[in-house]
Order: sequence, then structure tokens, then C-alpha cells
Amino acid sequence: MRRLMTATIVALGLCALTAQAAEPSCDQRAADKHLAGAAKTSFLTKCEKTEKAAAAQQQCTSQADDKKLHGAARTSFVKKCVADASK
Repeated sequence: MRRLMTATIVALGLCALTAQAAEPSCDQRAADKHLAGAAKTSFLTKCEKTEKAAAAQQQCTSQADDKKLHGAARTSFVKKCVADASK
């Protein structure tokens, strides 16, 4: 059981790295848009917040899957988990 969980965590980590490699970073997207100064700062803040929220959502969903939660229990768990991760 422990090996299965370890293998699952490693596989999810590799998937996350692959997904991040496929999408350009916030800095790269800001450079592509030729942003500078306050516009760049604002864009980077929003972009990084969005990326952090997406990562938290994915991690919490994965945890809900591991716990085999469904329906309202799953929704409640994921919502609380994402809120805790954003603190």
C-alpha cells in the first residue's frame, strides 16, 4: 500500500512538472507582452496568484481522490483545502 501511494505521488509530481514545462512562466508571458513598470508588476502578481491557486486546486483534488471522497464531502474538503493553502 505504501509503495502504491509513493508511486502515485511520484507520478503526479512528474505530471505537474510536465505541465509546467509546457506552459511559459509568468515572466516569459510578461516579456512576450512587452510589459514594464507597474503594468508588469500587476500582471506578475495576478499571474502568480492564479498559478498558485491552480496548483492548490490540483493538489487538493488529488488528496480528495486519495481519500475516495464524493459529492458534498468532496466539494467541502476541496474548498477548505484550497482556502487553507492560500493563507
